[in-house]
Amino acid sequence: MTESRPTVAIVIPVYNEESVLPELFARLEALFREHADCGWRVVFVNDGSRDRTSEMARAQGLLDPRFQLVELSRNFGFQSALAAGLAAARDADAAVTMDADLQDPPEVIPELVAAWRAGAEVVRAVRRSRQETGVRRAGFDLFHAVFGKLTDIPIESNTGTFGLLGRPALEAFAHLPERHRFFPGLRAWIGFATADVEYDRQERAAGAPKQTFRRLVRYAVDGFFSFSYLPLRFLTYTGIFVSGLGFALGLFFIVKRLLGIETASTGFTTLVSVVTFLGGIQLIGIGVLGEYLGRVYDEVKQRPIYLVKPPRR
Repeated sequence: MTESRPTVAIVIPVYNEESVLPELFARLEALFREHADCGWRVVFVNDGSRDRTSEMARAQGLLDPRFQLVELSRNFGFQSALAAGLAAARDADAAVTMDADLQDPPEVIPELVAAWRAGAEVVRAVRRSRQETGVRRAGFDLFHAVFGKLTDIPIESNTGTFGLLGRPALEAFAHLPERHRFFPGLRAWIGFATADVEYDRQERAAGAPKQTFRRLVRYAVDGFFSFSYLPLRFLTYTGIFVSGLGFALGLFFIVKRLLGIETASTGFTTLVSVVTFLGGIQLIGIGVLGEYLGRVYDEVKQRPIYLVKPPRR
């Protein structure tokens, strides 16, 4: 790192964000003017947008060379676009990761940089408050309350993409080839000296959220299965419990038979209930094994997690 003027890249995946880009450009340019002690650059990763996002980002790059555009060949998803941006920023001294919707305010970035220059290689932006309401807010609160307690790697609650990675952390991410990526979990897994910066998450500046509820659920499931063996352990414990219960019940009836005590027929209803209960546990177990096996299958195929369009001539 150049101590006097380090290079900081801001990595921003974008997907159909034409409504918010003008304000994002303006606030980033204001940030660069006010904090000229860093060499700034922005890496936009266009994740297969169908609106004018690509054209607007490219035009901004012609006006200001600090703005760079990486275009993916199609929509690969936010996590893949983020990985593409981090790969493009590997030559920087540090990389800030953030969303394009301005819920994570660019004005917090100098605080992240200050924590990094003070010695942290990973800086997490921790949400002190957030503006979402309704089902999305309830889902976020439930996820952050539960997720960190169920994973094998301690993950700070109320954190997301927003944060900063120093050069060693960037190099570490470059050596993580997995397909089902959960960025906060990977950031916790790599270790390094870590600092936290608190901030208030804002409302979306314009347009509708691009992460649908279904995508958010899938993202949470990916994170859970990528960083926890608890489902497999739970199945093992359930199997032990059910087996022990069945053995005890069988032993009970054997003893009653040996003692000559009449045993009433348990009846068709009881039999159906037991079979249905055991069948449900088996199907759940098959589903959990399928989730892990599907991830193994994706890793074995060794397909790249994104493809970049060649630059226009």
